[in-house]
Amino acid sequence: MNELALNAAMDRYACGDARAFPELHRALHGRLLAYLARMCSSVTLAGDLTQETFLRMHRARSTFAPGGAVTPWAYAIARNVYLDHARAQRHRSTERLPSDPGAEPPDPRGADAEAVAMASQTARAVERVLSSLPAAQREAFVLLRYEGMSVQDAAAILGATPTAVKLRAFRAYEALRAELEELKRRPEDGEGAEQSGKRRAEKSAERRAGRSTEMSAAAEPERRGGRGGAPRDVRGGSDEG
Repeated sequence: MNELALNAAMDRYACGDARAFPELHRALHGRLLAYLARMCSSVTLAGDLTQETFLRMHRARSTFAPGGAVTPWAYAIARNVYLDHARAQRHRSTERLPSDPGAEPPDPRGADAEAVAMASQTARAVERVLSSLPAAQREAFVLLRYEGMSVQDAAAILGATPTAVKLRAFRAYEALRAELEELKRRPEDGEGAEQSGKRRAEKSAERRAGRSTEMSAAAEPERRGGRGGAPRDVRGGSDEG
């Protein structure tokens, strides 16, 4: 559904036409779910927050300005839902449920195993950096980069100036770029951690074997002397001086 049709559906819904809701849900559900999943790093939690977003949209439908753009309005509600959840989390200690799958893994079918592994590693790095960013930078980056929002729409959602939004997104981009550059350099020219650890263990074993050989060679003359035979290179006293 294009934006004009979506806005028209929201106008009908705001005026009490319940038949417009399925259209809004089909058009916005996937986008809001993806946005919230990137914000909270949990697909399971994002599903709950998306449901809460649509509930709040329903309650606030009468406040929607006729002829307005529904997408920024819906994202602003989704953002408030996420912020309310984040504030509540700060007041209690909770952990992700063991059943929560987290980020979706890449589909390995028909893809090169090494490429899939690299894509998965990169996705984890991006998720890790996004979760560590200040909320303002993460929000700006997600809206511009992942949601394809214009700077003006993102600014309206975040309640900030376009300049501030661009600056926040740029700082987030710089943090991601630095992490991905570091990822390319580690470990040992892109080797997996397991392979790298195996190589280090092999090198350590080689060093230990070398030291053992040296110690055995040094101890051999002493062992021969201990059996009553004088070492061949030890001369008698008459040969000295």
